Amino acid sequence: MAMRWIFLFLVFAEGVCRAEEVATLEAAFAASSKGDRTNALLILNQVVKAEPSNARAWHARAQLRAMNGDEEGALTDFTEAIQREPKSPRLVQERAMIYFRRNEIEKSLIDFDRANELEPRLVPQNWQRGIALYYAGRFADGRRQFEIHKTVNPEDVENAAWHFLCSARELGLEKARNSLIVVQGDTRIPMKEVHQLFAGLAKPEDVLKAAETTKAAPRDRARHLFYAHLYLGLYFEAAEEHEKAGEHIRAAAASAPRDDYMGEVARVHARRLKK
Repeated sequence: MAMRWIFLFLVFAEGVCRAEEVATLEAAFAASSKGDRTNALLILNQVVKAEPSNARAWHARAQLRAMNGDEEGALTDFTEAIQREPKSPRLVQERAMIYFRRNEIEKSLIDFDRANELEPRLVPQNWQRGIALYYAGRFADGRRQFEIHKTVNPEDVENAAWHFLCSARELGLEKARNSLIVVQGDTRIPMKEVHQLFAGLAKPEDVLKAAETTKAAPRDRARHLFYAHLYLGLYFEAAEEHEKAGEHIRAAAASAPRDDYMGEVARVHARRLKK
């Protein structure tokens, strides 16, 4: 279920670009891909200033600002882009994710729902909406979203986990366990152990052990441990073991990758725990 924040100018395929516009945007992309986000931002600032009606330029700058951690700026730019292309489901969906990052859950759901209205084919794919529903306390709606997502992504332990979490909050732990979505083909570490934990067939330490004992490269091992802590925290929350839940959620947030939407989920959850 991981989705990275990617700065790609594939977004400009939605419209017809002039040759000079393509060249300018490609220059910004080239600078960003080399790690020179400052120069990329300067280029996009020039495009926005010269052509304030250009939704693609606002969109590109919004993405870059999101990558730089400038959520306020990204939100402003997405809103400007949407004003120019109000029927773009891509723009509305991406702004919804920015609202979620800011822990503005209700606003994120307004945009997720609007994106679904604009593009009905997005409905089964929109697992981000399901997570927002969980944090909004709309557990029955969240459960249904993950049931729909199963039709397009049947072998995803994370989808089964979030379905379980919504069911547990709605119906109780045992009923959630009895209705756990069966997944057999997710080979990511430590997803097999996470699924077994939620099924009542493994212990929390089994999840951590699977993440820690892998021979993966250090960066991959860190990601495995992040996911272990995230889903242990969520599991303990469902079991109403709040102290343990907090420990693991905070550990996940502290190690959350910046290029992964689930990292944003961990940080949002930790922020909500502080409140």
